[in-house]
Amino acid sequence: MCARFYMELSPELRPYVELAKRSPLLNAMVGALGRALKTEGEIRPTDLVPVVAPARKNREPAVFPMVWGFTNPRSGAPLINARSETAASRPFWKNAWAARRCMIPASYYFEWEHCSGPDGRKKTGSKYMIQPKNSPVLYLAGLYGLEERNGLRVPVFTVLTREPCEEIRFIHDRMPVMLPKELVRAWLSPGERPEEVLKNAVTDVYFEAVP
Repeated sequence: MCARFYMELSPELRPYVELAKRSPLLNAMVGALGRALKTEGEIRPTDLVPVVAPARKNREPAVFPMVWGFTNPRSGAPLINARSETAASRPFWKNAWAARRCMIPASYYFEWEHCSGPDGRKKTGSKYMIQPKNSPVLYLAGLYGLEERNGLRVPVFTVLTREPCEEIRFIHDRMPVMLPKELVRAWLSPGERPEEVLKNAVTDVYFEAVP
Protein backbone atom coordinates (compact mmCIF):
# COMPACT_ATOMS: atom_id res chain seq x y z
CA MET A 1 0.00 0.00 0.00
CA CYS A 2 1.00 3.64 0.06
CA ALA A 3 -0.14 5.87 2.92
CA ARG A 4 2.69 8.42 2.98
CA PHE A 5 5.00 9.90 0.39
CA TYR A 6 7.57 12.67 0.47
CA MET A 7 8.15 15.67 -1.79
CA GLU A 8 11.48 17.46 -1.89
CA LEU A 9 11.44 20.83 -3.64
CA SER A 10 14.08 19.53 -6.03
CA PRO A 11 14.82 20.75 -9.57
CA GLU A 12 12.84 17.76 -10.85
CA LEU A 13 9.71 18.43 -8.74
CA ARG A 14 9.73 22.22 -8.66
CA PRO A 15 8.09 22.59 -12.12
CA TYR A 16 5.08 20.53 -10.98
CA VAL A 17 4.73 22.69 -7.88
CA GLU A 18 4.95 25.95 -9.81
CA LEU A 19 2.35 24.82 -12.35
CA ALA A 20 -0.03 23.71 -9.58
CA LYS A 21 0.35 27.12 -7.91
CA ARG A 22 -0.76 28.78 -11.16
CA SER A 23 -3.81 26.55 -11.59
CA PRO A 24 -7.10 28.49 -11.82
CA LEU A 25 -8.57 25.85 -9.48
CA LEU A 26 -6.23 26.47 -6.58
CA ASN A 27 -7.73 29.54 -4.92
CA ALA A 28 -11.24 28.10 -5.05
CA MET A 29 -10.05 24.78 -3.60
CA VAL A 30 -8.10 26.44 -0.80
CA GLY A 31 -11.18 28.48 0.10
CA ALA A 32 -13.58 25.53 -0.02
CA LEU A 33 -11.31 23.06 1.76
CA GLY A 34 -9.55 25.35 4.20
CA ARG A 35 -6.13 23.90 3.46
CA ALA A 36 -3.09 25.01 1.50
CA LEU A 37 -1.30 23.26 -1.35
CA LYS A 38 1.47 21.02 0.03
CA THR A 39 4.64 21.69 -1.93
CA GLU A 40 7.21 19.75 0.10
CA GLY A 41 7.61 17.46 3.08
CA GLU A 42 5.66 14.38 4.12
CA ILE A 43 2.36 14.01 2.28
CA ARG A 44 -0.56 12.39 4.08
CA PRO A 45 -4.06 11.30 3.01
CA THR A 46 -6.47 14.24 2.40
CA ASP A 47 -3.54 16.61 1.62
CA LEU A 48 -3.78 18.88 -1.41
CA VAL A 49 -0.88 18.23 -3.82
CA PRO A 50 0.22 18.66 -7.48
CA VAL A 51 -1.02 15.88 -9.77
CA VAL A 52 -0.64 15.41 -13.52
CA ALA A 53 -3.69 14.55 -15.63
CA PRO A 54 -4.89 15.22 -19.19
CA ALA A 55 -6.26 18.73 -19.78
CA ARG A 56 -9.91 18.82 -20.78
CA LYS A 57 -9.43 20.81 -23.98
CA ASN A 58 -6.47 19.16 -25.71
CA ARG A 59 -5.88 16.04 -23.56
CA GLU A 60 -2.24 17.06 -23.11
CA PRO A 61 -0.65 16.42 -19.67
CA ALA A 62 -1.27 19.31 -17.26
CA VAL A 63 -0.77 19.88 -13.54
CA PHE A 64 -3.74 20.27 -11.19
CA PRO A 65 -4.12 20.57 -7.42
CA MET A 66 -5.90 17.44 -6.16
CA VAL A 67 -6.93 15.96 -2.82
CA TRP A 68 -5.50 12.57 -1.89
CA GLY A 69 -8.40 10.22 -1.36
CA PHE A 70 -11.77 9.46 -2.92
CA THR A 71 -14.59 9.40 -0.38
CA ASN A 72 -15.74 5.93 0.62
CA PRO A 73 -19.52 6.05 -0.01
CA ARG A 74 -20.18 3.76 2.96
CA SER A 75 -17.88 5.04 5.69
CA GLY A 76 -16.86 8.48 4.47
CA ALA A 77 -13.18 7.55 4.98
CA PRO A 78 -10.66 8.48 2.25
CA LEU A 79 -9.90 5.74 -0.26
CA ILE A 80 -6.20 6.42 -0.81
CA ASN A 81 -5.23 3.21 -2.66
CA ALA A 82 -6.76 0.98 -5.32
CA ARG A 83 -5.52 -2.43 -6.46
CA SER A 84 -4.22 -2.26 -10.01
CA GLU A 85 -5.10 -5.93 -10.55
CA THR A 86 -8.84 -5.39 -9.99
CA ALA A 87 -9.51 -1.68 -10.66
CA ALA A 88 -10.75 -2.35 -14.21
CA SER A 89 -13.55 -4.60 -12.93
CA ARG A 90 -14.54 -2.86 -9.69
CA PRO A 91 -17.66 -0.70 -10.18
CA PHE A 92 -16.21 2.08 -8.04
CA TRP A 93 -12.97 2.34 -10.05
CA LYS A 94 -13.64 1.06 -13.56
CA ASN A 95 -14.64 4.41 -15.14
CA ALA A 96 -11.55 6.14 -13.77
CA TRP A 97 -9.40 3.20 -14.89
CA ALA A 98 -10.72 3.58 -18.43
CA ALA A 99 -10.65 7.36 -18.79
CA ARG A 100 -9.34 9.25 -15.73
CA ARG A 101 -5.78 8.21 -15.05
CA CYS A 102 -3.25 10.48 -13.39
CA MET A 103 0.35 10.62 -12.18
CA ILE A 104 1.52 11.83 -8.79
CA PRO A 105 5.14 13.08 -8.70
CA ALA A 106 7.11 12.46 -5.50
CA SER A 107 10.64 11.95 -4.20
CA TYR A 108 10.00 8.66 -2.39
CA TYR A 109 7.35 6.89 -0.38
CA PHE A 110 7.31 5.52 3.14
CA GLU A 111 6.30 2.07 4.29
CA TRP A 112 6.26 0.50 7.72
CA GLU A 113 7.43 -3.08 8.12
CA HIS A 114 4.56 -5.41 8.98
CA CYS A 115 5.71 -8.39 11.00
CA SER A 116 4.49 -10.89 13.57
CA GLY A 117 5.47 -10.82 17.25
CA PRO A 118 6.30 -13.88 19.40
CA ASP A 119 2.60 -14.26 20.15
CA GLY A 120 1.73 -14.32 16.45
CA ARG A 121 0.05 -10.94 16.47
CA LYS A 122 0.77 -8.52 13.65
CA LYS A 123 2.73 -5.44 14.61
CA THR A 124 4.34 -2.47 12.91
CA GLY A 125 8.13 -2.43 12.72
CA SER A 126 10.70 -0.12 11.16
CA LYS A 127 9.81 2.72 8.80
CA TYR A 128 11.46 2.61 5.35
CA MET A 129 11.88 5.12 2.57
CA ILE A 130 11.61 3.57 -0.89
CA GLN A 131 12.27 4.98 -4.37
CA PRO A 132 13.33 3.74 -7.82
CA LYS A 133 17.03 3.01 -8.14
CA ASN A 134 19.06 5.76 -9.79
CA SER A 135 16.16 8.21 -9.89
CA PRO A 136 15.43 11.24 -7.66
CA VAL A 137 11.74 11.12 -8.63
CA LEU A 138 9.05 8.50 -8.54
CA TYR A 139 6.03 8.79 -10.80
CA LEU A 140 3.08 7.18 -9.02
CA ALA A 141 0.26 5.79 -11.17
CA GLY A 142 -3.13 6.91 -9.97
CA LEU A 143 -6.80 7.42 -10.79
CA TYR A 144 -8.73 10.64 -10.34
CA GLY A 145 -12.32 11.81 -10.11
CA LEU A 146 -14.46 14.78 -9.10
CA GLU A 147 -16.37 15.10 -5.83
CA GLU A 148 -18.58 17.76 -4.31
CA ARG A 149 -16.81 19.39 -1.36
CA ASN A 150 -18.43 22.40 0.32
CA GLY A 151 -20.21 23.45 -2.86
CA LEU A 152 -17.21 23.00 -5.15
CA ARG A 153 -16.39 20.22 -7.61
CA VAL A 154 -12.99 19.10 -6.35
CA PRO A 155 -10.54 16.73 -8.11
CA VAL A 156 -9.48 13.79 -5.94
CA PHE A 157 -7.06 10.94 -6.58
CA THR A 158 -6.03 7.51 -5.39
CA VAL A 159 -2.68 5.71 -5.76
CA LEU A 160 -2.64 2.33 -7.49
CA THR A 161 -0.88 -0.58 -5.79
CA ARG A 162 0.53 -3.93 -6.87
CA GLU A 163 2.40 -6.96 -5.59
CA PRO A 164 5.77 -5.88 -4.17
CA CYS A 165 9.10 -6.66 -5.76
CA GLU A 166 11.01 -9.36 -3.89
CA GLU A 167 13.55 -7.02 -2.28
CA ILE A 168 10.87 -5.26 -0.22
CA ARG A 169 8.35 -8.05 0.30
CA PHE A 170 9.61 -8.37 3.89
CA ILE A 171 8.39 -4.83 4.52
CA HIS A 172 4.86 -5.07 3.15
CA ASP A 173 2.77 -7.26 0.84
CA ARG A 174 1.84 -4.29 -1.40
CA MET A 175 3.69 -1.42 -3.06
CA PRO A 176 2.56 1.56 -5.14
CA VAL A 177 2.71 1.33 -8.91
CA MET A 178 5.68 3.42 -10.08
CA LEU A 179 5.99 4.40 -13.73
CA PRO A 180 9.13 4.96 -15.79
CA LYS A 181 9.20 8.62 -16.85
CA GLU A 182 9.00 7.66 -20.51
CA LEU A 183 5.64 5.90 -19.96
CA VAL A 184 3.86 8.68 -18.07
CA ARG A 185 2.30 10.13 -21.23
CA ALA A 186 1.06 6.69 -22.32
CA TRP A 187 -0.45 6.08 -18.87
CA LEU A 188 -2.37 9.37 -19.07
CA SER A 189 -3.62 8.81 -22.60
CA PRO A 190 -7.23 7.55 -22.85
CA GLY A 191 -6.28 5.82 -26.10
CA GLU A 192 -3.76 3.50 -24.43
CA ARG A 193 -4.53 0.23 -22.69
CA PRO A 194 -3.55 0.81 -19.05
CA GLU A 195 -2.91 -2.85 -18.31
CA GLU A 196 -0.29 -2.91 -21.07
CA VAL A 197 1.45 0.21 -19.75
CA LEU A 198 1.66 -1.25 -16.24
CA LYS A 199 3.50 -4.33 -17.49
CA ASN A 200 6.55 -2.05 -17.58
CA ALA A 201 6.12 -0.54 -14.11
CA VAL A 202 9.28 0.08 -12.08
CA THR A 203 10.36 -2.84 -9.90
CA ASP A 204 14.04 -2.02 -9.30
CA VAL A 205 14.06 -0.06 -6.05
CA TYR A 206 16.34 1.42 -3.42
CA PHE A 207 15.24 1.36 0.21
CA GLU A 208 16.62 2.18 3.63
CA ALA A 209 15.33 2.29 7.19
CA VAL A 210 14.38 5.74 8.50
CA PRO A 211 15.61 6.56 12.04
